Amino acid sequence: MAAAVGRLPPLLLLFLLALLLVDDAAAASSVTYDNRSLIIDDRRRLLISTSIHYPRSVPAMWPKLVAEAKDGGADCIETYVFWNGHETAPGQYYFEDRFDLVQFARVVKDAGLYLMLRIGPFVAAEWNFGGLPVWLHYIPGTVFRTNNEPFKSHMQSFTTKIVDMMKNEQFFASQGGHIILAQIENEYGGDEQAYGAGGKAYAMWAASMALAQNTGVPWTMCQQSDAPDPVINTCNSFYCDQFEPNSPTKPKIWTENWPGWFQNFGESNPHRPPEDVAFSVARFFGKGGSVQNYYVYHGGTNFGRTTGGPFITTSYDYDAPIDEYGLRRLPKWAHLTELHKSIKLCEHSLLYGNSTLLSLGPQQEADVYTDHSGGCAAFLANIDSENDKVVTFRNIQYDLPAWSVSILPDCKNVVFNTAKVRSQTLMMDMVPETLQASQPDPWSIFTETIGIWDKKDFVQNGFVDHINTTKDSTDYLWYTTSFDVNISYPASGNHPVLNIDSKGHGVHAFLNNMLIGLAYGNGSESSFSVHMPINLKAGKNDIALLSMTVGLHNAGAYYEWVGAGLTSVNISGIKNGTIDLSSNNWAYKIGLEGEHYSLFKPDQANNQRWRPQSEPPKDQPLTWYKVNVEVPQGDDPVGLDMLSMGKGLAWLNGNAIGRYWLRTSSTDDRCNSSCNYRGTFSPDKCRSGCGNPTQRWYHVPRSWFHPSGNTLVVFEEQGGDPTKITFSRRVATSICSFVSENHPSVDLESWDRSVSDDGRVAAKVQLSCPKGKNISSIKFASFGDPSGTCRSYQQGSCHHPSSLSVVEKACLNINSCTVSLSKEGFGEDICPGVTKTLAVEADCS
Repeated sequence: MAAAVGRLPPLLLLFLLALLLVDDAAAASSVTYDNRSLIIDDRRRLLISTSIHYPRSVPAMWPKLVAEAKDGGADCIETYVFWNGHETAPGQYYFEDRFDLVQFARVVKDAGLYLMLRIGPFVAAEWNFGGLPVWLHYIPGTVFRTNNEPFKSHMQSFTTKIVDMMKNEQFFASQGGHIILAQIENEYGGDEQAYGAGGKAYAMWAASMALAQNTGVPWTMCQQSDAPDPVINTCNSFYCDQFEPNSPTKPKIWTENWPGWFQNFGESNPHRPPEDVAFSVARFFGKGGSVQNYYVYHGGTNFGRTTGGPFITTSYDYDAPIDEYGLRRLPKWAHLTELHKSIKLCEHSLLYGNSTLLSLGPQQEADVYTDHSGGCAAFLANIDSENDKVVTFRNIQYDLPAWSVSILPDCKNVVFNTAKVRSQTLMMDMVPETLQASQPDPWSIFTETIGIWDKKDFVQNGFVDHINTTKDSTDYLWYTTSFDVNISYPASGNHPVLNIDSKGHGVHAFLNNMLIGLAYGNGSESSFSVHMPINLKAGKNDIALLSMTVGLHNAGAYYEWVGAGLTSVNISGIKNGTIDLSSNNWAYKIGLEGEHYSLFKPDQANNQRWRPQSEPPKDQPLTWYKVNVEVPQGDDPVGLDMLSMGKGLAWLNGNAIGRYWLRTSSTDDRCNSSCNYRGTFSPDKCRSGCGNPTQRWYHVPRSWFHPSGNTLVVFEEQGGDPTKITFSRRVATSICSFVSENHPSVDLESWDRSVSDDGRVAAKVQLSCPKGKNISSIKFASFGDPSGTCRSYQQGSCHHPSSLSVVEKACLNINSCTVSLSKEGFGEDICPGVTKTLAVEADCS
């Protein structure tokens, strides 16, 4: 072998060596821990981990997502394992396509990253039924997540199945692989007490069962303060700096740092500022943390009917550093990347040094780490949420903005401050295209029968629970009945009223084959009541109520027992009083006719139920639409713009895009004209989109398109205009930067602790358009004291008159540029005593 290697061309030899180095980076032979950190191959490690959930993207996206995380400073990828996606029926398993867990793990390994496998198998995660199979609820005698033998038996079988799959691939670190941590259960501590003695017994059993799997790597239990040794209890929160593990022998691990939040249909959209995310991470490591995981780093998409909640959106973008479509969210991604590099400069001192806490003021402090080799690292924190401060540390003064941390890898030079964002902002737009119908008469339709189609499934006096009846095989359940009145109404100007009470999640009411109203619960309360004025005809009247779910509950004690569907139906306002229909004979039909015949599948494209239409009907409820479409141009990510529609489901070439719903939030749903990063974050703090649909665009992965002959199928519940459906490409159209003179200007890639930063290196603005685009125009430039945010910058009282020309000279018609905030660039100081900022907005094309 040595002789053969010696004859290899030099470039090929270098390539092979690089491959070996990448593979080694992901491999380990042992993982243990002490009170400071995980110990991988006898070395303490400080780890940045990033959550990427494999079924919330598609296999074609996995390599790029993992690469973006690695470029962002990740050492490790974390994912849940989604039981109900894998065990579709007892003993029947699915590990293909988006659920190919082994392939995803292999992608991570090939990228040279570690893997944390959170097997659960309960995951919560805003995922349907918390990741547990619905069929499990109907195993006789089963109660979820307590000391219940049927549940424990199935949970152990699935856990063992996953562990054995990973062992067969040699993926655990004890086998030389890259899985360094595994998790059993998930956030059980908050629910344990509700189960009484059975809760404690179950938690201890789960830990013991996991340890008996003999993976050779440590196990964790998050939010589980009574996790028994040697299982590590970990923290999930927006902030975990004050968290301490339940034993002095365990390291401080943060399994979920939420860089944003999920969305509910009908609500405004939450955002977490990058300054606050960085603040939380810096505080955690400054307070002795050693493993931090972003939940989520890429959120992705709840394809098909995988959303939980209920009422969680199909988008699981989460305001994450990588957006739903797989693109970097700037400045968040870049700001955190610089943070990770800065923390890594402190790694040896943090893991091997002695720590000291120094007070620098009433709400200012320094966490200082000094090691035996002479290394020193300091985290200077100002936790005052309103006031900037100047502090003195080791006889040097430092400016600390409110609610910020400065990182000093040598206890002298600031390389990063969490509140000072150097990265540009990248503004993304959804650029519309037509559907480009590929045939002269591209549309076909199928209209659902209102009420019972084919034969009724059963008849019963009174109501059945929706979920117990459908077992989540569909969102839809028809409740139908009839009644007689001897005269028509309204008789004297007053309409009778149809009154419906439901446990959730929604209902469409039809009277005598006419849609008379819609009603839904919401993310805060699934149940609802509705009162609909109606007209009645003399004689027999038919009522058909289409009950629907919008994802099942995914968390909480005994959540599997939360039902849905109708609980009361009556008609008030008629001559002889109220007609109570609740105890009537009700005929039931599970699902839709179009679902039954799988009209969304490619092999049903020529089903005779499809009727060709040159112009499809508009504003018609319960209608299926099929149209032939072409691939949108270019390689930008694609979204389906459903603004012209109401609510329903969509498929491309048989792939389930998911539920769409153009439900709008109220105009006063907690939105802010500006977002102040300072102070403790909550999901109500920084919101946008009031008065608009919560989700307008629906991600369609590029890999789902064929070169030609693509079929889009839409089922519309309420009524809309399908001719206005469009594809949109997600495109970066403009970039912005807002950098001040006092921003750190250190090159983190080549930082040398032996060289003092005396402030002579000027801060700089760096602008870069996406690959293949150039800076085509400068929309705004001001050097002085500008204010505002990207696309709404304003000049202040101090403005250098040459601002625009300086930036244009440096940046126009090239892909990227750098503008220094220096005298060389802008000449003499025109506003002495004012800290200068350069704000720039530019277009990319």
